[in-house]
Amino acid sequence: MAGEKTGPTAVVPFRQFVLKVHSRCNLACTYCYIYAGPDRSWRARPPTVPAATMRQTALRIAEHARTHRLREVRIDLHGGEPLLTGPGPLLAQAAAVRAALPAGCTAEFGVQTNGTLLTRDMIDTLGAAGFRLGLSLDGGTPGLNRRRIDHAGRPSWPAVSRAVRLLHDRPEVFAGILCTIDITAGPAEVYDSLRALDPPMVDFLLPHANWTSPPPAPLGPAGRTPYGDWLCTVFDQWWDGGPGPRVRVFTEILGLLLGRPSSSEAVGLSPVVALVVDTDGAIEQVDSLKSTYEGAAATGLDVFHHTFDDALAHPGMAARRSGRDGLGAQCRGCALVEVCGGGNYAHRYRADAGGFTNPSVYCADLERLIRHIAARLDATVALN
Repeated sequence: MAGEKTGPTAVVPFRQFVLKVHSRCNLACTYCYIYAGPDRSWRARPPTVPAATMRQTALRIAEHARTHRLREVRIDLHGGEPLLTGPGPLLAQAAAVRAALPAGCTAEFGVQTNGTLLTRDMIDTLGAAGFRLGLSLDGGTPGLNRRRIDHAGRPSWPAVSRAVRLLHDRPEVFAGILCTIDITAGPAEVYDSLRALDPPMVDFLLPHANWTSPPPAPLGPAGRTPYGDWLCTVFDQWWDGGPGPRVRVFTEILGLLLGRPSSSEAVGLSPVVALVVDTDGAIEQVDSLKSTYEGAAATGLDVFHHTFDDALAHPGMAARRSGRDGLGAQCRGCALVEVCGGGNYAHRYRADAGGFTNPSVYCADLERLIRHIAARLDATVALN
């Protein structure tokens, strides 16, 4: 088993830029770590990104691409709910980035949306501009999406189900589905319902939790691995079930077991290559850190006064790209470290001991899943 080994002094440029175009959301999902979590910085930020901030961000991306001779970058437009702006600002942001990029560097654009505002015209407009659209869903039925409600408590499913049908007809635009695991929902039901929607990709996300704010379901050590068991059940369905969507967490773990580097912060030791620019121009670390404590994602930098190379030098960014050296002793000595990588950085936090140098709060679950996938892979190889 092997992963990418990166020491604390390695300089790896950013290649993914998450740009906030709207800092509010039209849903009030009961598990949202942004609007129901400990970090309330969104309250003081402009609801929509000003045009001047948009242009300056584009110049900073181009500057970073030029400095590091990047051939391609990924731009993800997020919120809140990014489609609250309508398509115009999204197209303007893409045009600003494309106009600023140096010759020989291309940009791939994506939008992550709750889907409630999608229309056929919007999909056509964004698709023609080269955007790919990802949906956030908890499953493919009304009941499975009961936690995804608007501010009046009304279900989002009727609007989202329409969006799924529209995107199904535009496979070149449909990027896939992000699904936060609800441990109370049956894994078979969730996977089958999502598979029936025929997305190109599904990414199952562990709920953002840590040792100070534990996950919804109680965890080990007494042999309890509810999230690992849940994911193992889904893996077996996916592995044995014939053609279906790519499931990112599974393909990442399989790749790591076969010696490939990771491309996800959920597993593996590959360095972080993403940063966030909020609607006020603040340069931040990934949003998942906002699930730990107020200000955890902040860097004190902004696009008007600082370069993205300044962000590379920030201690928080450096810690998250230091590979094995950034892990605690328990993780460094673990046989699975090259594959697990300590899990998601935010899931390691403990306020009263060690900060982010602890194992993941999902440590036992990750071990359960990785060993299960390794065993299935070994059995398949042995048969062939």
